[in-house]
Amino acid sequence: MNKELLKDIAKQSIKSKFDNKIKIDKEKLLKEFSFLNEKRATFVTLTLNGELRGCIGSLVATKTLLDDLISNSYMAAFEDPRFFELRAEEFEKVDIEISLLTKPKKIDYLDLNDLKKQIIPNKHGVILEFKAKRSTFLPQVWQQLPNFDDFFSQLCYKGGFEVDENFRPDIYIYEVEKIK
Repeated sequence: MNKELLKDIAKQSIKSKFDNKIKIDKEKLLKEFSFLNEKRATFVTLTLNGELRGCIGSLVATKTLLDDLISNSYMAAFEDPRFFELRAEEFEKVDIEISLLTKPKKIDYLDLNDLKKQIIPNKHGVILEFKAKRSTFLPQVWQQLPNFDDFFSQLCYKGGFEVDENFRPDIYIYEVEKIK
């Protein structure tokens, strides 16, 4: 896995908005680097001065690594609904982190205590699914929310879940390879 290449593709995808001469030659890249043709899910996280500036990703691999990375890089910069579009002067200072996700694995659990035993903070990303809603936190979020109860409370809040006695979500875990 060529990490420098992946970082460069992410940067070029974003930079193409500011410079219409930039074209990513997908055909050439796929010929030279066969791993880019693998189906992979990615997340791209942008931070500016240590603050989140955009984060978009895929939980399930439906595209090639190349297409997923190009798409998510661009969307993190310009289509994250929580932020205004990234400006050219911000691009020069933004930090880009790429997360390559493993395939999510569903967890069978009896109760909250059982769940706590199966989820490993700082290693597992978590997906909650309940009644057609879905929410996820990458493993990196454990750094801001190291307490299990806080992590899950915020994950439920993010997904807009009503937590009551009927709340029994499907829970999936995954891991990531981070590229900064």
